[in-house]
Parts: sequence; C-alpha cells; structure tokens
Amino acid sequence: MAQPTPIEELVGFLSSPRQEIRMIACGNLVGYSSGPQKSIFKASSLKPIKDLKILVRDHPNISENAVSILINLSDDRAVLTLLANDDDFLELLFSLITNPSYPAADYIAMLLANMAKHEVVPEKILKLKREKPKPEWKVSDSENAMDQLMDLFVKGSNKTLNKNANFDYLAYLFADIAGNTEGRKHFVKAQEYDKVIPITKLIVFTEHASLIRRKGVASTIKNSLFEISSHPKMALDSSVNLLPYLLLPLMGPEEYPDEESLDMPAEVQLLPPDKKRETDNTVVAAHLESIMLLTTTREIREKLRELQVYPIIREVHLAVEDEEVRDICERIVNVLQRDEVEEERIQEVEDEEEDDDIVPLV
Repeated sequence: MAQPTPIEELVGFLSSPRQEIRMIACGNLVGYSSGPQKSIFKASSLKPIKDLKILVRDHPNISENAVSILINLSDDRAVLTLLANDDDFLELLFSLITNPSYPAADYIAMLLANMAKHEVVPEKILKLKREKPKPEWKVSDSENAMDQLMDLFVKGSNKTLNKNANFDYLAYLFADIAGNTEGRKHFVKAQEYDKVIPITKLIVFTEHASLIRRKGVASTIKNSLFEISSHPKMALDSSVNLLPYLLLPLMGPEEYPDEESLDMPAEVQLLPPDKKRETDNTVVAAHLESIMLLTTTREIREKLRELQVYPIIREVHLAVEDEEVRDICERIVNVLQRDEVEEERIQEVEDEEEDDDIVPLV
C-alpha cells in the first residue's frame, strides 16, 4: 500500500480532534487549493470538502482559511453542488456574514457569490427566511435573507458595520440572482420590508471607488432590465430615476452644445472639466447594454431621444477604443436615430401585402 504524500497527510489532519493541528493543516493547504494539486480535496468522495465545511465554524483563523480554500475549489461542479445543496451550510454562512465581529465576512461574500453560480442557490436565497440579526448589531431588521444581504451591502460599504469587511463581493452575488427570473422581479419591485425598490439602493454605487462594486452593480442593473415590464418604472418614474446613474459613468470631460446639453437629465449637466469616464470597459459595456435594453419599447426610445442620450453615446464611441463598446454604441445609435414613423408606414404596407396574399377558404 502506497504511503500518503505530505499533502495527503495534511488533508487528513483537517479532521484532527486537536485545534492546533487543524489550524496548521488548514493554513498550509490554502496554497494548494488553487494549484495543480487541488484535486486532492476531492479524494474519498469529497471528504476533505465535508471537513472544510465543518471548519468554517471553527476558530476564526481556521474558519478564514477554510473559506478561502472553498472559494478556490468552488469552480469545480462537484464541489459547488455539494455546497449548494447543503441548507445548513448556507445558514452557517449567513450567521457569519451578518455577525459584525466575524473577521472574514468578505470571504463569506466571495463564497456566496461563487455558490450563486449553481442554479439552486439564487432561488434558495430569495426564499430564505432566518432569524433577524441582533438589534445591537444594527445590521438589519428583516428576517428575509435577501434584505439582510442588501442591508449589509448598503450600510457596510465603508466598513461601518464590520471593521474588516466592505461587502463589495455581494454585488457579484446580486448580479447572479438578477440573472434568475424571480431575482429580476425582486430587484425591480418594492419590498414589503421597507417599501423600497432594491435596485434604487444599488444604482447609487455606479461610480463607487471599488471596481468590484461597480462591476457587480452594473451587471445587476443590466440583468434586472431583462424584466421588460419594469422599464417605465425604471426609466420614467422620478422615484427610481435610473437613467442618470447609467449615463454618468459613461461621461467624460466633453462639452456639449446648449441645444444638446439643456435637454439632458439635470444630473449630467454642468459636469466639472475633470470628469472621469469609467475606466473599465466591461462596466462601460454593461451600462450601454442596459441602455440598449431600455430601447425595447417605443415609449422609452422617445424619452431617450428627448433627453439627448444620443450625443452621449456618440462621445463614448469616439473616446473608447474597445470593439465591444463601439459595437453596442452603434446599435444604440441605430435604434435612436431611426425614423419610427417611416418604419411604421413600411410595416403597415408589408402587413397589407401579406393580407393580399391570403387566399380565403371556400
């Protein structure tokens, strides 16, 4: 019988009854969880993964390392499925992330974001009800898991809830949840908890200093806008006022003639000469795709024309040297610049011609 390798021995020590042994083993194994030897964690029907799930509730140092390893391994479908289908483990993660004294809350946010890649997790989180966090923690007054996550994201953005966590990675979790049909509906509908539409809590972060937060929020907005019925509320209702939050990251130091700028949303007029455009092209593309989605209905298209969105897109196309960004810009321009009346007339003629081709039954 072959002797176990040093790494195999370390993995075996994850279940040691002695805390100091578990701490040494877990700490030393973090580096192997993202390298070519990561398959060692899938041995014995995923027993090491089961051990790591237990260690998440161990000493804080052990817990942080265990979560780090699980983050690195959760891109494996078998590991992801084991984590996603464990409701008790999901509750454990929520109990830790909502505890302001837990030092590795941002690691939990990363793990939850990875777990949301499994199709069952967004639905579970949307439906999950759990005990409210302690009132003295000032985290959330809701028993809904989604409300608690949103409160963490908004209230804790500057480490004001947890001195070790800013919860930025929850933005990626929200983006995956918004990729789910029920998730989209959640983000665009006022919640019973506070009567607020969740997307309005996120749009204020489109120009946040954290790229992680900006990326996740941009993707969440875009995914939520696949709920076409929400567009009038999102684009036309002043209580949401989505459009300026999509346009501001797209705008740089350009000056527009009065006949264009005076019709733009007030929030994007008179910007300072040192205004910086979003530097990450994936975020720029996401906001452009959100605007493209808003062009789905004629009502919103007319509003976008009225608010002089075209000149802003024109400047993005000129300033950003990225093929994907320019392609989306061109598609938006083609939609906004087309003649709606002429298109309707052509469609009516085509419909009449089709009617003429119909042979009645006799």
